[in-house]
Amino acid sequence: MKYKKIKPYKELEPFIHFYWELKGNEQEGLWERVFPDGCAGLYMNLGNSCLTDNGGLSLEFGKTYLVGAMTSFKDSFIDHDTHLIGVCFKPGTFANFYSYTSQNELIDNTVEFEKSKSFNIDKMLKAPFNYFDHFYLRRIKCKSNPLQSVISDIHLTNGQIAIDKLSKQNFTSVRQLERNFKKFIGLSPKEYANIVRFQYALGLIKSSGKKRSLLEVAFECGYYDHSHLTNEIKRNTGLTPSQL
Repeated sequence: MKYKKIKPYKELEPFIHFYWELKGNEQEGLWERVFPDGCAGLYMNLGNSCLTDNGGLSLEFGKTYLVGAMTSFKDSFIDHDTHLIGVCFKPGTFANFYSYTSQNELIDNTVEFEKSKSFNIDKMLKAPFNYFDHFYLRRIKCKSNPLQSVISDIHLTNGQIAIDKLSKQNFTSVRQLERNFKKFIGLSPKEYANIVRFQYALGLIKSSGKKRSLLEVAFECGYYDHSHLTNEIKRNTGLTPSQL
């Protein structure tokens, strides 16, 4: 399997994490697993039909699909003729480009996107990443993210911040914060913070190898003990720490 990420044009960096391309190879097909990261995305299938959402959805050639924020892992079957190209938005920025349903209606879902708003397949086949830059520079409706300061506070603490403290720091109520998160990200503030904390723990485990114990990682990330961390890893990845 070949997978690459491409940075967007500088003006789009506040809204888009990266563009990506995935191609199968000549080897036997395999199931590829992705973990929750709090982001929404769009992608087009430029290859033969392939399965995603743990085998529950078949992606058809030439169609664009919208994937909402995830609360658990997803498996997709990558065959030798699989070819997907997509964009990963930063949390809360999908609405900067599209007038669409509230993001909480898309949680853990992958849906076929409206044809009128979908990507142009001919341009995608020629120069997809240049096309993405031009496409989104034209589409941008608003250059502000109402949740940016809140999201920054969550990441600065690696997800270890109480929601009431978060609301006070950002001069809003917990209820309003909940509404905005559901609308623009799909997750609650607590769910999003838990994903940020999980991703931080995952990074520590992968980067430290066996140099640090699971208990040390658990305490640094604000988990009660190694069992608490293990359960969070299993819930988000379907794997034990030793399988990562």
